[in-house]
Amino acid sequence: MYRYDEFDHAFVKGRVEQFRDQVERRLAGELAEDAFRPLRLMNGVYLQLHAYMLRVAIPYGTLNARQMRMLAHIARKYDRGYGHFTTRQNIQYNWPKLADTPDILDELASVEMHAIQTSGNCIRNVTADHFAGAAADEAADPRPYAEILRQWSSVHPEFSFLPRKFKIAVTGAKDDRAAIQVHDIGLHLRKNDDGALGFDVYVGGGQGRTPMVAKKIRDFLPEEDLLSYTTAIMRVYNLYGRRDNKYKARIKILVHETGVEKLSAEIEEEFNELKNGELKLPESDVAAIQSYFGLPELADRPEGWANLASWKKADPDFARWVDQNVKPHKHPDYGMVTISLKPIGGIPGDASDAQMDLVADLAEEYAFDEIRISHEQNIIFPHVALADLEPLYRALKPANLATANSNLITDIIACPGLDYCALANARSIPVAQEISSRFGSPERQAEIGELKIKISGCINACGHHHVGHIGLLGVEKKGAELYQITLGGSADNETSIGDIIGRGFEPEKVTDAIETVVDTYLGLRLSPDETFLAAYRRVGPQPFKTALYGGAAAEAA
Repeated sequence: MYRYDEFDHAFVKGRVEQFRDQVERRLAGELAEDAFRPLRLMNGVYLQLHAYMLRVAIPYGTLNARQMRMLAHIARKYDRGYGHFTTRQNIQYNWPKLADTPDILDELASVEMHAIQTSGNCIRNVTADHFAGAAADEAADPRPYAEILRQWSSVHPEFSFLPRKFKIAVTGAKDDRAAIQVHDIGLHLRKNDDGALGFDVYVGGGQGRTPMVAKKIRDFLPEEDLLSYTTAIMRVYNLYGRRDNKYKARIKILVHETGVEKLSAEIEEEFNELKNGELKLPESDVAAIQSYFGLPELADRPEGWANLASWKKADPDFARWVDQNVKPHKHPDYGMVTISLKPIGGIPGDASDAQMDLVADLAEEYAFDEIRISHEQNIIFPHVALADLEPLYRALKPANLATANSNLITDIIACPGLDYCALANARSIPVAQEISSRFGSPERQAEIGELKIKISGCINACGHHHVGHIGLLGVEKKGAELYQITLGGSADNETSIGDIIGRGFEPEKVTDAIETVVDTYLGLRLSPDETFLAAYRRVGPQPFKTALYGGAAAEAA
C-alpha cells in the first residue's frame, strides 16, 4: 500500500497545527461559528444532532494493522468505544469533543492518515473495488490509479471550491463492485485488444434528490491521459456547474440539462488543450506508484483444499460462512474474506474498539497485513490462505465478526439516520435492526438468496437506497416518520434506479412490508436460482404493488 513521502508528512502535519490554532480560537470565542464552519469542514469535522462528528479518510478503502489499531485507539480514547464505517470507505466518529479533534488528527498523522477532503465542495475520497489486487476477474489493480487521483486532487487549487462535492470511483474488474455508474466520475480500468490499459469513462451519476445513472463518454481512454482527461471534466464542471442552487449543483444536473453530446464535446475540446502537456502520465511514474501495490508473496498452500473440505463437513456453520463470505482469489490456494459488520440485529457498519484491535491482530497473522473497507460497510481480508480459514473463523466468531451473510438480506447498508444526523428525517438504524432480526435465520436467508437492502434516513441517500434491490427512504410527513419502498435498483454492471412502489409505511409496518415483498418474490420466481433482481426485472412492479396495497389500492399507490 502507498506510504507517505516527506511532502505528505510535512503537509499533513502542517494542516494539523493550522487546525489546532483554529479550534483554539473558536473555543476562546475569537472565531464565530459561521467563520469556523468552512474551516472545520475542510478537516472532516461536522456538527450533527448531538455532538461533533469526525470523518476520517481511508483512501480507496485500504489500510494496514497499525492504522486499524489507531482507529481503535481513537474510538477508545476520544469517542464512545466504536466507529462507523461508511459507504465511501471512510470511518466516522460520532462523539468526539471539539477540543480533542486536533489531538485526534495529530495521532492519525502518526500512522499516515488524515481527514482532509472528507467534506466540503471538493473531490472527496476516491473509492475502489474492495477486492482490488486480489480478484481473479480484474484486468489490473485499480488502486494505483486511485492513488494518482488522490495525489493530484489533494488541495488542488483549482478544484477545492467546486459548485458541489465531487465523487470518483474506479474498478479494474469485469464485475463492477465499486458502483462506478452512480458517481460523478466512474472509471472502469480494462485492457483493449492490443493489451494496453485504459479506462471507460462515465460521468454524471449520483443519488440524492435526483438520482441518475452515469453516461459513458469515453470507450477507452489511454492510461497516460487519466489526469489530463479528468482535469478537462473538472474544468468544464467548475465553469458551468450551477452555484445558485445546491440541489442542482452536481455534475449529473449539468449532464442532464446540457446533454451528454454537447458536454462531451466541451470536455474533448478542453482535453485537446491538455493532453500533450505536463499532466500526461509517464510510464515511470505509474510504475513507481504501482510498486506500492504489489501482491504479497503468496506461497503455494495446496493442503488447504483437503483441510477445507473436512472442516466444512464437520461444521455446518463454518461451511455456510465459507460459502457466503469467501470468494475466489487469483491464487487458487487463497480466498478473499468478507468480515461482516452486520451481525443479526446489529447496527450496520459499526465496529467496536475491541473488534478493530482483533481485526488488526488477525490481519497480521492471516492476511499479510492488508485490510480493506468496502463501500457496503464491511471489512475485507483480500489475501487469506484456504488453510487458514478455519482458525480465522474461530478467532472471529467470539467477537461477533463471523456472520455468514455477505450479499444476503441481512447484509444491509444503512446511514446513521435521525439517531445522529441533523439532515435526516427518519431513523435508519432501528429499521435495519428489526429487518435483520426478522430475517436472521440462516435457513431463511439461504432460501431467499442474494438480496441487497439499503436504507437512507433522508433524500441525500447516504444509505444508497436508490440502488438497493429493495430500498427504503425515510421521509417526514405531518411530523411522523414514513418509509418509502423502492424496488429493482442495482449498482452493478447494469446499474438501475429503483422504482417507487407506492405510499410510505409507518415504522412499525416496514418490516411486515418487506416480508410481503420477499414472500411475493418467492412465490413468483421461476427457480431457486432466479435472484430477486432478476425476478423483479422479469415481472415488473405490479405484483409487488398488488401484494402491498391490494388491487384497487395498488392502482392509487
